Amino acid sequence: MAESAVVRLQHCGAAIFCRRVPPSCPVCGLPLPRGLSAAPLRLPSPFRHGHRQPRALLLRTSAGTFLGGYDGKSDLHVGVTSSNGVVYNYDEEGVHRDQIGWEQCISIPLVQPDMFGLLQQWDTLLEEFSTGEAWLPHRYDEHDHNCYTYALAFINSILAAQGKWQMSKSEFTERFVIPQTKRASKYITVHQALTANNFYIVPLPLQENQ
Repeated sequence: MAESAVVRLQHCGAAIFCRRVPPSCPVCGLPLPRGLSAAPLRLPSPFRHGHRQPRALLLRTSAGTFLGGYDGKSDLHVGVTSSNGVVYNYDEEGVHRDQIGWEQCISIPLVQPDMFGLLQQWDTLLEEFSTGEAWLPHRYDEHDHNCYTYALAFINSILAAQGKWQMSKSEFTERFVIPQTKRASKYITVHQALTANNFYIVPLPLQENQ
């Protein structure tokens, strides 16, 4: 099912989120002004079809989908995509190479377009890394040797090969994961509110009103 659009407009000192722009303000009932300054904005979705995101780190819910009842507390599963969107991921059964199942994800690109050498070698490096003994099924541990461990270890192997500093779990999470999950969390809040009501209204700070 296609994800429904979320539209944001501003009136009466509030941000008003909805699926379709109403003819009048749901707060005061007056007609909404026209013009570029008052134009509604479509809120971009933070979620991507993971199999269409080459060479990226993906996060998805372990069960269900982000927009299908995710409570913000359930575990997330992590994977790394090949150049053609196959998702390599690790669990108690070992390394999987999924071609379906990652259709609604948070995606973090791992390779810049100008990294020509890495673009060409990516699939070989990912496959060779994934056949290592560290990722055999019996090595899996839910807390200390899991899907995130696997993904970060691969990223650090790439950094090491380039002579760059490797990142700790906390550093990578702080720099790359948390900004994306915060944006996703806000979007989920709006989506859930609009599932129950036609509008979601958030008062704006004084400086934004001005």
